[in-house]
Amino acid sequence: MRLETDRLLLRPYVETDWPTFSALHQQPGLARYLPWEDRDEDTAREAFTKNLARTGIDDDHDALCLAAFGRGTDEFVGEFVGEFVLFMSSRDNRTGETGYIIEPTASGNGYATEGCRAMLRVGFEQVGLHRVVGRIHARNLASARVLEKSGMRREAHFVRNEWLKGEWCDEVVYAMLADEWVTTPT
Repeated sequence: MRLETDRLLLRPYVETDWPTFSALHQQPGLARYLPWEDRDEDTAREAFTKNLARTGIDDDHDALCLAAFGRGTDEFVGEFVGEFVLFMSSRDNRTGETGYIIEPTASGNGYATEGCRAMLRVGFEQVGLHRVVGRIHARNLASARVLEKSGMRREAHFVRNEWLKGEWCDEVVYAMLADEWVTTPT
């Protein structure tokens, strides 16, 4: 699946994306708010191999993982911006979850919001989801702003519900329903 927004091209990873993926995923501190530790080359390669296969969301635990590039001129792909993912949490309940990782040099330009909205569009308009959530570490204020700008509403704050990186952490959940997506301004 290939998606285009005003400023982004999102597409599945291909083998030749390994250097780009590796450079992003091996950055020290990248995983500060993510449910894994900083990655070395071996763990980055495992994640890359998994993401190569994440090309559709038909069944529970399937995922669509897309590499995002700034749209260059004349159909040439610009700089790597990050990655966006949409998970199928429950096919029966038509529930999904969205997430993203932004290249630090590309942060602050609205790419995360633009890519997140593209994934919401896929979830609601193509997959037919009823509900999409975004789960974040409560300290990740930048990600909270992205989800809010994407039109999602803050739905829950779970206090010390997850053991992460040696401490009990709070988790905040944002959500959007299909009927809210229809009425959310672009």
